[in-house]
Amino acid sequence: MSGEDDAHLIERTVATEQVWRGKFLDVRRATIALPDGQQVGREYIVHPGAVMMVPILDDGRLVMERQFRFPMERVMLEFPAGKIDSGEHPFDCARRELAEETGYTAREWARAGVLHNAIAYACAVCEGGTIEIHDLPEAVLRATSAAAAASTSPGGEREEGAAETAAPLCAEAQLLLQYLRASRWNISAVAHQMGLSRMTVYRRMKRWGIEARR
Repeated sequence: MSGEDDAHLIERTVATEQVWRGKFLDVRRATIALPDGQQVGREYIVHPGAVMMVPILDDGRLVMERQFRFPMERVMLEFPAGKIDSGEHPFDCARRELAEETGYTAREWARAGVLHNAIAYACAVCEGGTIEIHDLPEAVLRATSAAAAASTSPGGEREEGAAETAAPLCAEAQLLLQYLRASRWNISAVAHQMGLSRMTVYRRMKRWGIEARR
């Protein structure tokens, strides 16, 4: 497909600014012009890129590793991977990370491809400088709306376990409530499904006023 075929999809950058920069993450805000000329905002993270290896031993076994991942608050089983250093070629990064993380070297290498992960979740269109809940994709809004509707019984009273608050639940709270109901309030199952620790689930329930069903 030629570039001309995509002309009606292309967004143009009008202005961009750095919102915050840490040791690893670079958060930016941009004003962009949609194909129809309307200007909207985008918030996004600039990442240097990374590589992931799928090491295969001579007997066909795969090499994986266990690492504690702070954002998930749990130990994860994963393939060796690592961030590309400034000016580093991806292949050089792959060889370095494989040796550093597993102690293995490889006789043969094959490039499987490029993966752009989480692009639908990492960026959202908004009107103005901040992404609000109504700026989220329709699929997310439908899911959260369904969860909110399910939290109210036909008689207009909240079911047991719903948050006791006059304000509507935020999207994260509604999603948690949806998981809790689907698992019949099995905290361990919810923690596993959401990739959280049980303590984190309890903390979030307390924060949003969600009382466990007895």
